[in-house]
Amino acid sequence: MISHPSRHCTVELQALPSRIGQVRRIVSAQLRYWHMDSLIDRASLGVTELLSNVHRHAQPDKTCTVEIELLLDRLKVSVHDHDPRLPVVADAGPLATCGRGLAMVAAMSESWGVLPDDVGKVVWFTLPTPAAAEPAAWDRRPQLTPAAPDRPRFTEVALVDHVAEVHRPEPAPARSAVPG
Repeated sequence: MISHPSRHCTVELQALPSRIGQVRRIVSAQLRYWHMDSLIDRASLGVTELLSNVHRHAQPDKTCTVEIELLLDRLKVSVHDHDPRLPVVADAGPLATCGRGLAMVAAMSESWGVLPDDVGKVVWFTLPTPAAAEPAAWDRRPQLTPAAPDRPRFTEVALVDHVAEVHRPEPAPARSAVPG
């Protein structure tokens, strides 16, 4: 089941490797829909790690729910499973091939945590949303400004909100060397 309210998305699934990729694509699509493209990589990485932990460790089953919620200034991603055992951040050695998932989630997120509940637990993380956007680029025009006198060969281009129209002479008509 997938629900798509305006600021909330929930996906219920079996945490199997083939399904993890599908959920990553759903999270990416939802973040694009919310115009939060800059959060896609970190949210996808975090949800992949949390679902991989459910796949490897959760008992009695691999059933879980992924929830993403767009709050005022942050994105919250959570995974709820039916295993009451709480995860442990492993101290993986330099040659370990696994055991860094929660440490990566902690490193790339603003905050993270675990909440036990009646039927299992919820592991969550948050990401800060992008700051208020500047005026859209299409709302601004390039303005040519003369370069400093010591570099007369170049012209700097700067984006400004309003540009006075500059009168430019009409170009001369093109002439061909081929008769006709």
